[in-house]
Amino acid sequence: MANIAILGWGSLLWDKRPKFSAFLDQCGPWLRGGPTLPLEFSRISKSRGGALTLVVDPENGTEVAVSYCVSARVRPSDAIEDLRVREGPTRKEWIGSFRTPFEQSHYFHAIRTWASSYGFDDVVWTNLPPDFHGFRRPFSVGAAVAYVESLDAHGKTLAREYFKRAPDFVQTPLRQAIQGFLESALPERHN
Repeated sequence: MANIAILGWGSLLWDKRPKFSAFLDQCGPWLRGGPTLPLEFSRISKSRGGALTLVVDPENGTEVAVSYCVSARVRPSDAIEDLRVREGPTRKEWIGSFRTPFEQSHYFHAIRTWASSYGFDDVVWTNLPPDFHGFRRPFSVGAAVAYVESLDAHGKTLAREYFKRAPDFVQTPLRQAIQGFLESALPERHN
């Protein structure tokens, strides 16, 4: 039996749609105090109208202590599959774990050290790569703001929702720069 943690920093913490109930049933409450990882809104999400979403981004990220929950699963392979299905489903190589092969970048050591200090046998996290380069420009705050400005109204609405709902503990230069634009470009609707 393994003691397994799941790391979260984006929609895992707030998106409770019914289609995610299988994942949510296996994940305890989200707790603060996870490992510190380099995060940035540098992935273009197809499922969120092109909104920029949070990923571990060693090149452009800001160091942030993420959240974690304890998985109800006792086999790492089950926790990995739960997260893989929740994330799309997505490719297995885009779910990080101590037991899955992937490029061990500098943040792998931070996760392993944190897990050891908390008594976790394994840790599972979303390891989607940043893909802003798909916008045909290197990532920068200015380029990312220009990208969001180029989204259609639906994309801007979804981008605003994602930026607004991202946990408060995630503060990056892009988030600070984009908040004002999104609020002025799309006044919030009142129902």
